[in-house]
Amino acid sequence: MAQLSFYSAEANQPHAGDLAGLLCCQGQLAEFARTAARLTLPLDARWRVRAVRLALAERGIETTPTVTDEGLHGVRTAFRADLLSLAEEWTKEGEKFAPSGLSLDGGALRLWVLAAGSWLGTSYLLGLDPEAPDTYDTVRGALGNAGLPATLQGTGLRISGRRRLRRLAELVGRPPSGDAEEHWPAVSGVRESA
Repeated sequence: MAQLSFYSAEANQPHAGDLAGLLCCQGQLAEFARTAARLTLPLDARWRVRAVRLALAERGIETTPTVTDEGLHGVRTAFRADLLSLAEEWTKEGEKFAPSGLSLDGGALRLWVLAAGSWLGTSYLLGLDPEAPDTYDTVRGALGNAGLPATLQGTGLRISGRRRLRRLAELVGRPPSGDAEEHWPAVSGVRESA
């Protein structure tokens, strides 16, 4: 049996700070009267909606599934006082801004993979927020500090190589469901069937 990394999602208790992983991608926080904030997260598949809702429930954060006018699915929280500090960290002059001290552990990376992770050939792509390109360099630096140097590819960060893919898979843990398996990080893009 492989030893878990100290920073892996499975070695640590889920906590609200893990939501930083959702802000690395398309997650948005909106403040209300400087007393509370709400997370809104558009998603490209229903399995992601279910998985993110369960992951946030593990962190004590209830969500509501949403559907946009364009038919896109997602999740949204209520306005919550405990999300205000995260909103303040990730906002500068009313715009989304990645904090300079951003640190990504297994829990944050797991949420990022749930919301925006996918295979790109034999590399793994973590989606970024197309509406917030100013966050890309800081997020990429934080990913590198987590032992996962990546290259920018369009609106995503591409992780390549067996060692890096193994590290990512170790940090995020096992897929939450069968629906997630084909999208989940593994040692290589060639995944064995169970």
